[in-house]
Parts: sequence; C-alpha cells; structure tokens
Amino acid sequence: MNKFLTYGFPEFINQALEELGFKQPTTIQEKIIPLIQSGKNVIGQSQTGSGKSHSFLLPLISKIDSQLSQVQVVITSPSRELANQLYKITQQLVKYSSISVSQFVGGTDKQRQINKLHSCQPHIVIGTPGRILDLMKEHALHIQHAQYLVIDEADMTLDLGFLNDVDEIASRMPKYLQMMVFSATIPQKLKPFLKKYMENPEEVILLPETVVADTITNQLLSTKGQDEIDILYHVLTMGEPYLAMIFVNTKQKAEKVTYALRERGLKVASIHGDVPARERKRLMRQIQQLEYQYVVATDLAARGIDINGVSHVINLDIPADLDFFIHRVGRTGRNGLHGHAITFYTPSDDTAINALEKRGISFKAVALKNGELVETFDRKRREKREDTKTFEPDARIKGMVKKAKKTVKPGYKRKLKTEIEKRERQKRRQAKK
Repeated sequence: MNKFLTYGFPEFINQALEELGFKQPTTIQEKIIPLIQSGKNVIGQSQTGSGKSHSFLLPLISKIDSQLSQVQVVITSPSRELANQLYKITQQLVKYSSISVSQFVGGTDKQRQINKLHSCQPHIVIGTPGRILDLMKEHALHIQHAQYLVIDEADMTLDLGFLNDVDEIASRMPKYLQMMVFSATIPQKLKPFLKKYMENPEEVILLPETVVADTITNQLLSTKGQDEIDILYHVLTMGEPYLAMIFVNTKQKAEKVTYALRERGLKVASIHGDVPARERKRLMRQIQQLEYQYVVATDLAARGIDINGVSHVINLDIPADLDFFIHRVGRTGRNGLHGHAITFYTPSDDTAINALEKRGISFKAVALKNGELVETFDRKRREKREDTKTFEPDARIKGMVKKAKKTVKPGYKRKLKTEIEKRERQKRRQAKK
C-alpha cells in the first residue's frame, strides 16, 4: 500500500510521488506532515538524509491556491547549493500543476530577477536570506500575504550570520504566520529567535538510529610527531579513491593543504567561504564530472553540497562542533555503497575523540605501514593496562597490618585483609569509571 495516499494530497502530488517511486514516508515525514497539515508551528531536528525536505514541501505545496497570483510560501536556505537542491525537489513535486516556483540566491543576476518579479510573483519562493531581503527592499518581491515560512538548516543560518536577515523577512510577513524551522542542532543562540516568532511549537527530534552507517569503515590515524601533509599524500595516493573529500577547520588551512597537494602533483579543488560564487559553481560542476579526484573543504562551505560517489572522507582536523563530524563522515557510504572515513589525530585530540565515542561512534585505530593502513594497538591500551595492574593497598591500612602482628586479638588480621581487598576493589571500580 502507498501510505502517501492516506495524507489526502492533491492528485498532481500523488502523480509526482509515483513517478519518483515514493511509496512509504520516512520517520520524520510521518511525524512532520500531519503537524503541518493541521496548521502547527514546527521545529524539526534531524540529520542529513532523513527526508526532511519532503516532510515540509509536500504539505505546504498541497495548501497552495494556484488561482492566487501571489507569494504564499517562503523558504530560506543558508547556501546557494542547499537552495538549489530544494528548488529542484520542489520542481519535481509541482511538475503536474500550475504552481510556480522561483529561486533567488546570491551570485545571480538581480536586475533580471527584479524585472521578472514586476510582471509576475511566484507562488513559492526559495532562496538565500540576503537575496530574498534585497528583492523585498527593492519592492520587487512581495511576501506580505505569504502564510508559510520555512527556515531550513537554521543552525547553519546562525553560523553564517544570516539570522538577522531571516528576522527581518519574518517581521514583514503576516502576524498569523505558520513557521517551520529545521536544523541538525538547536543552538542556544537560536532559541530567542524561535521564541519571538513561534508560539507553542511542536518539536520533533529525530536522532539517528546509527551515528555512522555500517557501510562506512571509520578509522583513526595517529600523526604524532609526523608531517600530516606527507601522511595525507600517502593515504590519498595508495588506493586510488574514486573521490576523496578532505575536511579542515579554516579557510587558511584549506588553502595551505590545497597548495601542498598541488605541489606534489595532485589535481585538487578547494571549497571554502572565500571562493567566489561563480568560481564555486564552476568547481562543483567539474567535481560532478569527475574532473577532480580530491576536494579540500571547510564545513560551512561544503555542508549541503551533494557530491555523488564520495569514496573517502578524511578529517585532517576534528571539528570544534562535533555535530559536523557526523555530517562529514555521512558524505560517504551512501546508497548502500562502501565508504571509508579516516580521522587524523594527535594526543591533544583525545578529549574530542572520547566525546565522539560517547555519542556511539566507534573507531578502528590504524597506522601507515609499508604503503598501507593496518590495524594497530588500541588507543586506550595504556589506560586498560593501568586498570588491570595490582593496586597498592592504602598506606594507612598497611600500617594497621604491621601493628596487627603485635596484637593478640583473634581474627584481626583476617578483618584487615578483608578491608584491604575491599578497598582495592573500590579503587579498580573508580579507575574504570
């Protein structure tokens, strides 16, 4: 049975879903769709790949009155790439209808967009906050009657400094607005904004069943006392990856690593915040066409970029926000294909690694030997060895034993021995904790 039919969507949506081969909604779609249909404000928290885009697009598209020539739905996205993905998905869903969709992002011809808007307003607006706001200030884009606002990837919107733009957009929309906010995480700094616009929102938190897919080999490679660029070069060239993404934490390091790998003869693409929009678009096209085998990227620049066929993910740095680690590793091992994730680390990264392990992420420790990665010692072997070694009895108790030799009280030695053994057991338990 096609469960999507139970939602009562218009026939053109059912036709589009059938063409896409969609039969059963994902978990987040089952939870979100009925809430939006009933007019609730919604906060959805889920990881990439959970199907959240369709969870809000399907019910919102079904609410649109195509006879009204005005903007009815506004969807903001923090990056051009994410906005473009949403635009393409929406086009698929409205294919058999007269609903119009427009995409407005930076790096495109604004005057051309203004001219088009003067003649016709779309039913659905998808775009980056800055460009949407620009078009509003030019009195070209009219959203004052739109009843629905979606803020996609809200945590990234905050990180990139676009929340003020979104705030201004929301402030120009009707007072009785149905708002939907979707995010991988809900940072504390985002909460005042949510409280300002959302009254009694329904929160749907969908934690991943498996933090790292079982199709991914997740390895930990120590670089202590070694040149990480040399190690990176050996790792990249020993197995001919189909497509490898190398993640770093800063734009400066992205440039440094890209330059160093190019010096060693590799053709490397670099994606970070300082790469102009036109250049980034060209690079993405070349990467999709496999003109590049290696991509060095920062998190904010690369998040949301959907690159097919990533066989290797290499974390040259561990991200400060550990949620990004999951986003990075999740770029490989998709669609049932095997993926390979390698995280470089030094002893100074132990705290971050421990935190990731507490989240349920397991690593296999490896070392580079004779041109290949081989499993090596457990990173925590020293701790475990210390856990199992004989503990020195409490010095005070030792003294009591010596004194006991001079006493004639019956059973005294036996009691002290029991106390010593008891304290040793307590110490072992504490050490294991």
